[in-house]
Amino acid sequence: MSDTIATASPNGAPKVSPITEAVIRIAGNSQDGIQAIGGFLARLAGRSAQEVMTFMTIPSTISGGPSIFQVRIGSGEVLSAGDEADVLLAFYQHSYEDHIGSLKKNGIVLFDSDHVQPRPEWQSAYHHVGVPISSLTVEAIGGTAKDKGKNIYALGLVARMFDLNVPRLEKLVAERFTGKDPSVVKNALAAFHAGYAYSLGNVLETFRFVDSASRGGQQVVMNGNEALGYGLIAAGVRFGAGYPITPWSDVMELLRRELPKYGGTFVQCEDEIAAISMALGASYAGRVAVTGSSGPGISLKMEALGWAVMAEMPLVIVDVQRGGPSTGMPTRVEQSDLNIACFGGHGDSPRVVLAPASVEDCFYTAIEAVNLARQYSVPVIILTDQGVATRIEAFLEPDLEKVCQDISPDFAPVPDHKPYDLSAPDGVTHHIPPGTRIESGKYPVVTGLEHDELGHPTGAPKLHLQMNAKRRKKLQALAVGLRTPKIYGPPEGNVLLVGWGSTQGPIREAVDRARAGGDSVSALHLRHLCPLPPGLENIFSGFNRVFVVEMNDEGLYGYGQLAAILRARYCDAKIQGLNKTDGLTWKVKEILDRVRAALAAGRGQR
Repeated sequence: MSDTIATASPNGAPKVSPITEAVIRIAGNSQDGIQAIGGFLARLAGRSAQEVMTFMTIPSTISGGPSIFQVRIGSGEVLSAGDEADVLLAFYQHSYEDHIGSLKKNGIVLFDSDHVQPRPEWQSAYHHVGVPISSLTVEAIGGTAKDKGKNIYALGLVARMFDLNVPRLEKLVAERFTGKDPSVVKNALAAFHAGYAYSLGNVLETFRFVDSASRGGQQVVMNGNEALGYGLIAAGVRFGAGYPITPWSDVMELLRRELPKYGGTFVQCEDEIAAISMALGASYAGRVAVTGSSGPGISLKMEALGWAVMAEMPLVIVDVQRGGPSTGMPTRVEQSDLNIACFGGHGDSPRVVLAPASVEDCFYTAIEAVNLARQYSVPVIILTDQGVATRIEAFLEPDLEKVCQDISPDFAPVPDHKPYDLSAPDGVTHHIPPGTRIESGKYPVVTGLEHDELGHPTGAPKLHLQMNAKRRKKLQALAVGLRTPKIYGPPEGNVLLVGWGSTQGPIREAVDRARAGGDSVSALHLRHLCPLPPGLENIFSGFNRVFVVEMNDEGLYGYGQLAAILRARYCDAKIQGLNKTDGLTWKVKEILDRVRAALAAGRGQR
């Protein structure tokens, strides 16, 4: 964004400066509607054919507390939510003092002068704009409303500063309060227009985003949980069961609201064990079902997940990761469930684990998970995280004519059926839905016990060996068919940054920044975590150092969970970890600083 704040055009009117991107951080308390402001800005950007990415923190206590919402809007590619803000909107003294350090030098701090007293030592470093937001909101919509509409009033101030599209914002505000008393919409719009009409006299510059290059279609704007839910529906899922837990609950609420529109059902169960068991029953009935949770709930689902592996039952399990262990940090991001996703449970229980990299990828990963579950008769875990689950992005509207599918069961009679046929060369067999007529009259059973080809329980050592091999071979066959992921940057060099999940954007931006500075850095992002795709060892061989960037602890031996899996798989000591567990997403600067420190430490050890 422009650094020229205090300049005006010759006629005294505010200068209008074209900008290609801006990072706006909104800081206040969670009950002030902080997320609503950011959501309006993000959705407006998406409807204006711009790229957008958001980041938020919310308190885990019911009573609320300090919260932020950061939105980065760009006319070009946006890979992260931004390291530093161009504008800080601060509602309280703690919002001002805790977050002014996130501003770029000469950035704008727009603050509620009813609650914020600027610090003299910061007034020369940042451009301060004080507005009595709380009292002006009361004045605009009436004393009985107090200051409950101050977030919408502040939205008007931001809209004026950035010359945003007022009719579109009005529509978004009206949509937000659809179904409520008409007076609510009236008051909200009154607050918005009052904020927009307020003269920001000491900001003599207005900013206007340049037009974005056309992306070749209509954009949709949503967060990762929404994209995941709609992806499951597009994939043909018509039954789900779950139990509320942050941050999975948003997926659950969406499915509970939307599935009935397509003839489906979502059941809120009494606990996590009931939820996965009910979903397994629905999958056995002939159509892949879904359940989900976050870390603590995934732990409870593990016994039933083992049953799904033994019974070779297709199922989709969503794990929206958060900080752990135990209750941990329910509203903060972490990637510490990889081990339980890949290896959790008792016995040898192979399953598929996928990790979407972006909001758009959440939609398509959901479809892939359903298809893999059906194709290989195996449980599939979608390992997303709070960072991608709650952030908002804009992406091209999917071609629903192509991606939507019907996975209704086929009840056509069959001559004979062995759900665990050992003659299948790749170990892949399928169940037929109950009610299907088997002409031989030999009907199979399903059990968590080890079994023969018809599912009848057995303790025969030879059969246990064969069935373990069958269950393993399915995933080996799947791995062979996976594509080797593409390298971001040159295929050989000094440093390769490896990531998974929501770290993709910051890692790629770090690569761009490093290469612009003359450093030899590339990146590799993994979506298929179990089984791993082929060809990774060839990629690793082209680089001197391989750093796995993760949001989990470095563990007992100095590297995180994915790094440990890669080291065990490829026996390559140059694979090292860059880890953190502060509950915040990676900043680009953090990644680059950690890489430089690791390289310097490596040189010192020689």
